[in-house]
Amino acid sequence: MSGFIEGEDRHQATLFPESLDEYIAEDSAVRVIDVFIDDLDISGLGFKTEPADTGRPGAFVAIDGSKFKAVNTRDKNCSKAKMKRRLQQIDDSIVRYLGQIESADRVDPGNTDKVDRLQDKIAALKAEMQRLKKLEARMLEAPGQQISLTDPDARSMATSGRGSGVVGYNVQTAVDAKHHLIVAHEVTNIGNDRSQLHNMARPAKEALEVEALEVVADRGYFKGEEILACEQDNITTYLPKPLTSGNVKKGLFSKRDFIYHPEDDEYECPAGERLIYRCTSAEKGQAVHKYWSSACPSCPIKTRCTTGKNRRVSRWEHEHVLEALEQRLDAEPGRMRVRRTTSGDACSRITATTNEKEEKRPAKTALPAAQLV
Repeated sequence: MSGFIEGEDRHQATLFPESLDEYIAEDSAVRVIDVFIDDLDISGLGFKTEPADTGRPGAFVAIDGSKFKAVNTRDKNCSKAKMKRRLQQIDDSIVRYLGQIESADRVDPGNTDKVDRLQDKIAALKAEMQRLKKLEARMLEAPGQQISLTDPDARSMATSGRGSGVVGYNVQTAVDAKHHLIVAHEVTNIGNDRSQLHNMARPAKEALEVEALEVVADRGYFKGEEILACEQDNITTYLPKPLTSGNVKKGLFSKRDFIYHPEDDEYECPAGERLIYRCTSAEKGQAVHKYWSSACPSCPIKTRCTTGKNRRVSRWEHEHVLEALEQRLDAEPGRMRVRRTTSGDACSRITATTNEKEEKRPAKTALPAAQLV
């Protein structure tokens, strides 16, 4: 059985006693069984005794992210937009109080109590403005020009709801699909998952000590550069491509309606015409090829294709990697169901536990400025 995964070596030296073998008496029946097992050919009984040359089988993990609230209220998180809004609110309040003082002097000149109260409020607002100005200087020097007063590492991140957000963290997890155990995790302050696919797949592969890895994630992780990086690291990805084109809503053909012919490096349009390669341009540091046909102006279905002179199709220089991904997912749609029953369940359990702890925390009071304004 040499070369296979074995148990603890009985002759391995330890502190008490020097080796495990010393636990066994010289006349113990265990020693007779040991000699018998060593001479037994258990491969004939169906046991695997020799490892394959390819090493361990490729593993399969699911990657997902969850938003976790920090112990930091939204009122104690400052960004450029929030700071601008708060300072404007204070300015408006000061103008309003000054107007009330002017009105009080005209209507009831002898009533100094009301004027004194308004002047105290204005003084408090000016003090608050000075505090916010100092805080703004710290904020502009902070990473991402954002600062949290209670939990300095927390950041305000957008959530799925329009205009909503949470001050906290985006916890990324890679979960083994077979045992449902978290094999890698990372805490980030980035609200979206688009740059996290390779960042999580690589440490998961290292943790599992495998030569190849299969990864499934949701469409929020879809990014060409991340998928390419996984491909180069022998990591096979499964995730759907988001439909971001507005042509479908307009009743126009989408890029999916154009067939690419790699042998000719041309696209075939729904009308059967060929869009040939025209040029290559650099877009966000990527080489993008451009294709179009000269037959567009006279095409009978042009109104269903484009409102311009020619319908142009762009192709990333590594587009074949994304096409291979779509083909894999079409052939194995069940991969997405595996994702929902692994990383989704694991993240749900973590989120539920965290939210339960958060609900037990005492309520925080708002900033004094919120009451003054």
